[in-house]
Amino acid sequence: MIIQNEIERKLLEAFETQHLEVLNESEKHNVAPGSESHFKVTIVTDAFAGLRLIQRHRQVNELLADELKKDIHALALHTYTPQEWYEYYSEEPPPSPRCLGGSKREKASL
Repeated sequence: MIIQNEIERKLLEAFETQHLEVLNESEKHNVAPGSESHFKVTIVTDAFAGLRLIQRHRQVNELLADELKKDIHALALHTYTPQEWYEYYSEEPPPSPRCLGGSKREKASL
């Protein structure tokens, strides 16, 4: 859980969150047991107010740039303001997209 913990730490340091959930979804994919390569992040913060979805995702991607370069194969982002979260998704965020397979390790060996 090293990568998952690092994602959580960085997001909590960068944003004042009303809700944060970082799920390791690697077990749903064709990876070795205990892998940390596929994550789903749901984050609710006032910092996203007035920002388009792409701007929110860029902020998170920039924050996690090192992990995305080295460790993370897939990162599903669900970024909300508190108002959006409570109006639309307070019970459960949308599911992550299906992985089309492959990993950085597999590609590196080709």
